[in-house]
Amino acid sequence: MADRIPTYVYAGDPISQAGVVSQLRPRSEVRIVEETDLDRARVAVIVADVVDAESRRVLRAVQRGGVPRTVLVAGTLDDAAVAAAARAGVSGLLRRTEATAEALVRVVVRAAAGRGEVPGGLPAAPADRVHRRVLPPPGLALRGLSDRETQVLRLVADGHDTAEIAAVLCYSERTVKNVLHAVTSRLQLRNRSHAVAYALREGLI
Repeated sequence: MADRIPTYVYAGDPISQAGVVSQLRPRSEVRIVEETDLDRARVAVIVADVVDAESRRVLRAVQRGGVPRTVLVAGTLDDAAVAAAARAGVSGLLRRTEATAEALVRVVVRAAAGRGEVPGGLPAAPADRVHRRVLPPPGLALRGLSDRETQVLRLVADGHDTAEIAAVLCYSERTVKNVLHAVTSRLQLRNRSHAVAYALREGLI
């Protein structure tokens, strides 16, 4: 059996929190991690009524905590909300009304593998724009790098190991490893050396 995906769940109210956790905990694909182990999570599931300043604040805080992928479960998802979530770096989106155990696991698994998901029912043109935003992380052109990924790869290219990179950037070592894992998974690269070679070849660092 493949390793279970360490998954952190956050909701603004205890009922939503308990509901999502209860759907995910029995599944063999995921392993729920608590807030104290946030830096061990590969995916965070954020539950919100709407995509607003508060939900974006939570997303940013989770990302700063070292979680490489985020999934947003929202009560209301229109074109504007989906675009705002994409700008906030969300990897997968799900409507609360569609958040069955099967759907939650599907989106978490896809997010962990570096593949985004946008709900159906969007008009064709906005859906195309959102897919281009969600599938690459924020600030990326297709096959590009975020600022944080660029910083880490430059330091790898300079010969620094994980501990040294963490010290220079004031990240945990796990965060550095998560950043490198995200790059290699998304761009289908073999290891950090391959990632540096790719970034140099493409003029990204």
